[in-house]
Amino acid sequence: MHRQGTMPELLLPASGLGTLKVAVHYGADAVYIGGEAFSLRAKARNFSKEEMCAGIAYAHAHGVKVYVTVNILAHNRDLAQADAYLSFLADAAPDALLVADPGIFMRARQICPQIPVHISTQANNVNYETFLFWHHLGAERVVCGRELSLEEIAQIRSKIPDSLEIEAFVHGAMCISYSGRCLLSNYLTGRDANQGACTHPCRWQYRLAPREGREIEATEEDLEIETSIEEETRPGERFPVLENERGTYLFNSKDLCMIEHIPDMVRAGIDSLKIEGRMKNALYVATCARTYRKALDDLAAGREVYEANQEWYREQIRDCTFRPFTTGFFYGRPDAEAQIYDSNTYEKTCTYLGCVRDIIQIDGCRYIEITQKNKFSVGEEVELMGTDGEDRRFVIDRILDEEMKPVESAPHPQQKLYVRIPTTAERYDIMRRHEKAGNI
Repeated sequence: MHRQGTMPELLLPASGLGTLKVAVHYGADAVYIGGEAFSLRAKARNFSKEEMCAGIAYAHAHGVKVYVTVNILAHNRDLAQADAYLSFLADAAPDALLVADPGIFMRARQICPQIPVHISTQANNVNYETFLFWHHLGAERVVCGRELSLEEIAQIRSKIPDSLEIEAFVHGAMCISYSGRCLLSNYLTGRDANQGACTHPCRWQYRLAPREGREIEATEEDLEIETSIEEETRPGERFPVLENERGTYLFNSKDLCMIEHIPDMVRAGIDSLKIEGRMKNALYVATCARTYRKALDDLAAGREVYEANQEWYREQIRDCTFRPFTTGFFYGRPDAEAQIYDSNTYEKTCTYLGCVRDIIQIDGCRYIEITQKNKFSVGEEVELMGTDGEDRRFVIDRILDEEMKPVESAPHPQQKLYVRIPTTAERYDIMRRHEKAGNI
């Protein structure tokens, strides 16, 4: 049901059970996840059936919804297996299924009619007749295509019933193609993006190499150079490309960020604000969840509270790996100054060190148990991210390994460690280290 007069839902991604718990811990209203099949993130860790059931139970125990992606564009060979998977989901009882393919939609309505269906952005939902079409078939929510402006979304809201919800991306990576309908990966590597196996060739770092046996040609009129390209990790493989004045990152887009424009999204009638990132780590999920949660809560408390904290939002949202930000298409087609395609590489201001699994007492001192994600050492200043927006900084003075022996550093990924802390902590708090900003 459209949330008239209320704040939108905050919808976070999760790549696995641990990340789902982090999303819940830092303020998600709902989490979307994928199983080991039929999800458009085949390279993500994703959830086994056992983990999915555990995740749904954990989220529900904390008043958080779970949506499961079943959003591949299915081939004939997929349908029998899809039926078995949908039968499992009927018993697992998530709060909704996220679907793009009409065939999968019909199967879902037949096999698990009790579970609401949301229509994925992959279905190219960019006009109110499309929204009404899916509503007529029984969909309860439609996810906007990223090409829509806020003005267009407001028009759609005025043309559809209140019972049909609108979901829109508010933050994260942008696809170069029309609502994700991309053929680059399939063409260059044989891995189909619409089957969940995208290799993201739009993010590859290319270098120019003249086509064999041919001079490089150029025209002053459009600055295009007829050439071929070679990707840094694929020596000897050549791909045709046209270079222009923007260089060789011809496909690479900036990241969407609407943290400063949430009131406009509320006015447009959006019911759910969606964070992209089912392949991102727990630091990214925690940072986005905490920042957008506070922004929504501040806005609910009053527009003046939200406006007063703009600088905090901007600082916090950069405390994970990100590309330069854009408002995408929300305010119309980007002009030259707001171009979403650019020579964009990631920037990194914080390093994810681990997630608090438990808090224990050892010899009268408080320790956190973590599974190490990146190296850290005794003597380093780190911090624990509080769900209230406060960060608790401290200098590490003692680390114990799994056998409770003191160690000076944590060099091995996935190593269980105990870190002495002079402050409070909660389970699923994120431990991170601030870095000097720079490209990676």
